[in-house]
Amino acid sequence: QVQLVESGGGSVEIGDSLRLSCAASGRNIRNYVVAWFRQAQGKEREFVAAMKWSGGTYRNSVKGRFTISRDNAKNMIYLQMNNLKPEDTAVYYCAADSSLIVSSYGSGPYDWWGQGTQVTVSS
Repeated sequence: QVQLVESGGGSVEIGDSLRLSCAASGRNIRNYVVAWFRQAQGKEREFVAAMKWSGGTYRNSVKGRFTISRDNAKNMIYLQMNNLKPEDTAVYYCAADSSLIVSSYGSGPYDWWGQGTQVTVSS
């Protein structure tokens, strides 16, 4: 079992930055694919970013603004979000999986999910 707990969400203004954190427990997830998804009110959940050992895969609308990273020593996952826009408003979820291939990073399925953290960007 893997438990994921997100933190760092909040209410910010256009152009601000936030860093989301996701603490993993239960297993060391250093070799897992880790990802961030988001779900805006009334919309379906969508892929934001994913990575395994280095680099990252991003949805087009966040490229150049968001950065996914991990600290394996701390079993932590991060999402640095810069130049936030109102359309980034959503509940953000972290996810992890031990066996996904690159072509499935955006679709999953992911075995483990956090409970979500709200990000609200206002003008």
